[in-house]
Amino acid sequence: MESQDCICIIPARGGSKRIKRKNLKEFCGKPILAYSIQNAKKSGIFSEIIVSSDDEEILSIARELGANTLKRPENLSDDTASTREVILHAIEQLSVQNAKPQNTKGLWVCCLYATAPLLDFNALKETYKLARQKAQDCYCFSAVEYDYSPYRAFNIIEGTNKMLFLEHFTKRSQDLEKVYHDAGQFYFARAEVWQNRQNIFEDSLSFLLPPSRVQDIDTLADWELAELKFKLLKKV
Repeated sequence: MESQDCICIIPARGGSKRIKRKNLKEFCGKPILAYSIQNAKKSGIFSEIIVSSDDEEILSIARELGANTLKRPENLSDDTASTREVILHAIEQLSVQNAKPQNTKGLWVCCLYATAPLLDFNALKETYKLARQKAQDCYCFSAVEYDYSPYRAFNIIEGTNKMLFLEHFTKRSQDLEKVYHDAGQFYFARAEVWQNRQNIFEDSLSFLLPPSRVQDIDTLADWELAELKFKLLKKV
């Protein structure tokens, strides 16, 4: 598989409100950022791996791990900045560095999150292959099936349960339509798509991951569960 037209950008800002220094916190013996850089390398599909951060320590460790780095401006360094804005900044900087804006035309760009230690690098390879075949004008990203159908969801209003989808009450669980969500690990698209399409999810393609490879890491409880999954995967 050719790699000269695909780059990987790993957003990794320094601030984190719920887990302090999240992107550098040790996960099963390594900074969690290390796993994303290593998986990007192992996939063999990227001509360049870039860590985008506002934090000098993160940038320094990223370089030690073999990634290139990009210093992010302050306006893209708080928790209000979107992933797409960070990717667009990186694409813009690539264009400036090359001194030829057309150099990004046709370029494939993968956003790989820094907190994806459960990822199998083969998923990156397969998704890139799928994207090149069928996602020339849209995004292609990691997804996973809900482990329990959201059609059984309810609100609790003044202590009383109110079903959100009452029309599905009489259906068996196995008869409910399968529903999926973003796995929060990576997103592939051509540079032009990142620049012109704000909505990553609508009319896009997804590459399904097994639940064992997916874990949101927003709290310390999430972190501990992700480490348990990681250890179990290593035994398989």
